[in-house]
Amino acid sequence: MKTKLYQSLLNSLIIALSLFVFSCSEEVTERNDNFQALNPTNIDANGGTWKPILLTAPDEFPIDVPVATNTAAYTREINEIKSYQAGITEEQKKIIAYWRVGGVLRWNEIMRTLVARHNRPPYQNEDGTYPAPSAANPFGYPKFPFSNPPYAARAYAYVSAAQYDALISAWHYKKIYNRAAPYTVDANLQVLVPKSTLPAYPSEDGVLSGVTVELLKLLFPTEIAYIQEKADEEKLYRIISGANVRSDVEAGIALGRKIAAKFITRAAGDGAGAAIGTPAIWAQLESNAIAKGETPWISLDAPKRPPMLPLFGNVKSFLMTPADVVASRPVPPPSTKSEAFAKELAEIKKFSTSLTKEQQRIVTFWADGVGTYTPPGHWNAIATEHFVQQNYSEIRWARNMALLNLAMMDAAISCWDAKYFYFNPRPSQMDISIKTTTGIPNFPAYVSGHSSFSAAAATVLSHLLPESKEKFNAFAKEASNSRLYGAIHYRSDCEKGLLLGETVGEFAVSRAKTDGAE
Repeated sequence: MKTKLYQSLLNSLIIALSLFVFSCSEEVTERNDNFQALNPTNIDANGGTWKPILLTAPDEFPIDVPVATNTAAYTREINEIKSYQAGITEEQKKIIAYWRVGGVLRWNEIMRTLVARHNRPPYQNEDGTYPAPSAANPFGYPKFPFSNPPYAARAYAYVSAAQYDALISAWHYKKIYNRAAPYTVDANLQVLVPKSTLPAYPSEDGVLSGVTVELLKLLFPTEIAYIQEKADEEKLYRIISGANVRSDVEAGIALGRKIAAKFITRAAGDGAGAAIGTPAIWAQLESNAIAKGETPWISLDAPKRPPMLPLFGNVKSFLMTPADVVASRPVPPPSTKSEAFAKELAEIKKFSTSLTKEQQRIVTFWADGVGTYTPPGHWNAIATEHFVQQNYSEIRWARNMALLNLAMMDAAISCWDAKYFYFNPRPSQMDISIKTTTGIPNFPAYVSGHSSFSAAAATVLSHLLPESKEKFNAFAKEASNSRLYGAIHYRSDCEKGLLLGETVGEFAVSRAKTDGAE
């Protein structure tokens, strides 16, 4: 089973990499057409009562009362569906086949692809300085954003959390208005997706489209045309397939946009915009390490690159308080002057010269570097492969993805807090004879980001799918070991990173136990 999952994930990664392009005019979606149409075993009819993440209540934002199904206005909407179906094209059939596997799944794929497309650090200026992406000028060089792992973790979290809150609200209104699906109203309609007993108003795909598009426009402003194209497809799919009339979809889009606005307001004040820091702050971090008698981390890029998001540890979490982040901070690493440190450094030097084929495979499989959807995206792909086997409803898909991604955002916050608090050097800085097999990340070593992300993800996924706990923990351990084998982390980086990730993941698990969905 593990081998099959590896191969499936590797195939997905190969497909994604083959589609990553630099032009906005080309198709870049990492798509998997082997998934079955969404046909949940349990529709989670009580989803409107689940605990939202940011909304104060499911009905915080009102929607219009729908027209009755026995009115002329509704009949005209039924006739629109019939008109589409009478002349359905091959391209429209492809759109239906693509979207009917579920909106949460497809938008997650789309987002992973966008992250990978933008996960490319800029080249230096002629004077040896480095430019930084600017949200105020996203089309300038370098294009905004640089989707490094912390940025990506935050982006996945915001989109997943907003989708979850939007679907809670949609489920609430479905129960309130109880308007039947068009194929229930008119038996002559073709039904091109599995039928559902859920009320149709507002459309879950409409809500997902409305909330996701607005968040993605914020996160990837140079991709708006592409994002809107996918949203238009999703809207058309629901109508042509007979699953929704137009007013179902439009009500969902309007509701999703209102909820997205609340998340966008939060994002504007969560501290991520200031995470890059300033030259004075970068210099102070180095001085702090020297004052402790330690060797400070330095960029090994030539010329030296500014550290990656040194203030990301101050970003506002959804699940943890600033005090929680400090309380979860790992114990100090071995002193760079200690025998324990020298022993760990020697171990890494050995790995750098004598990897087995299996160890090299592990390094490659978990590399998740430039041009990929990052470690958080890798775990989203793992989760997808497992969730599709469970026949989840859209709202449970969204809830589980939100828990996963909120945990990994907190792993990023907590890991980056530790990295810049301790400012520990990389092995290849301490011994220039050490050659890495997977690049040298441009931030301090302690603790390992891969280890933190992976343990947080494994902790959440093990709670959601306890029968696969052993497998998830084995994946996390392997991801952690890949950084040892790649000669970019010491053993203490990895071991303490796993502990940190597990601690952070438990915050999401605690929420899961009290959100009303279990």
